[in-house]
Amino acid sequence: MSPNLQTPRTYVNTNVVAEFSESPSRDPLAFHRALAGYAPSRLAEAPHAAAALGIGRLLVKDESSRLGLPAFKILGASWAIYRALEARLGGFARWQSLDDIAHQIAPLGNLTLVAATDGNHGRAVARMAALLGLSSRIYVPGDMVQARRDAIAGEGAEVRVVHGTYDEAVALSAEDADDQHLVISDTSWPGYQDVPAWVIDGYSTILWEVDDALAERNIASPDIVAAQIGVGALAAAVVSHFRRPGASHPRIVGVEPAHAAGTITSMEAGEIVSVPGPHDSIMAGLNCGEPSMLAWPIMSRGIDQFVSVVDERAREAMRLLAADDIVAGETGAAGLAGLLDLLTGPDAAQHRERLGATPDATALIIVTEGATDPEAYARIIGG
Repeated sequence: MSPNLQTPRTYVNTNVVAEFSESPSRDPLAFHRALAGYAPSRLAEAPHAAAALGIGRLLVKDESSRLGLPAFKILGASWAIYRALEARLGGFARWQSLDDIAHQIAPLGNLTLVAATDGNHGRAVARMAALLGLSSRIYVPGDMVQARRDAIAGEGAEVRVVHGTYDEAVALSAEDADDQHLVISDTSWPGYQDVPAWVIDGYSTILWEVDDALAERNIASPDIVAAQIGVGALAAAVVSHFRRPGASHPRIVGVEPAHAAGTITSMEAGEIVSVPGPHDSIMAGLNCGEPSMLAWPIMSRGIDQFVSVVDERAREAMRLLAADDIVAGETGAAGLAGLLDLLTGPDAAQHRERLGATPDATALIIVTEGATDPEAYARIIGG
């Protein structure tokens, strides 16, 4: 099968591991709770979408507003930046605010934070840099819409446009690393794994909040969880949480665009491979041709089923979520898009049986972003 094939595909993981040996720490959650403006994102119900899926309940972790930004990425970026600065400084004294941290890192000099992005990660890195009194440089692929470029520049970042793919932007950002340029990437490469591991750890806050909200509302853990896959950081966090010892161990579905199905292609090959561009799905945050070498072993052992979806599925998911008063951008709606493809497509009966998608089942998705491209959102939703 050609890795450029831009049609929906699915891959059933026959080697999935039900339980891992380690549990993620709650330290990132404690860190995030100490930040000004922190509040748990809402865990919403989506009855219209649940009916479309033919299940009893769809829970939506709504990350369309998180620490002042319209996406979840600030969770991974903030924790990774904190840990990276801590490592460079040799440790922090007691602190109560980011101003305290900014004062302590002053001896590091005029430091610039560097990242490559499809949109939300770069903006989050730029926001944290500004809050800490640092400079930022963000590399973006040439096909990024102007609204997302402007949002990054609006955080005070230097935006460098790469006339190529996201993966090429990552390669260029890596070249900047030196004493005065600290690369904060959510993907990994040989010799660079600590920071992307901290990004994954930062996303664990989302899952701990889900657990706490379910307990408060006396709701059982989900039977099915769908997670978006770009380079795989969020999906790795989801797997690590739900495959931890003593967890409920739901069926986990990994979703990526048909135009950038690097993880499914890697699963088929049995090793990491790169899908060449153009990666031009409307699910811009997922337009990555190759999974992170750090996230790959977690996803390949812990995700039950992978699915790639075409753009129209994302549009359908956005409209369904809007009917439930949930604003989801194209990338944010990808989890629901994947479930729609599996549970309403031509092989739905087979997928339902495999995933346990019964009429009384509960599924969880994460809306990872709001309307980060407002014009496109209005066009898709219909005003």
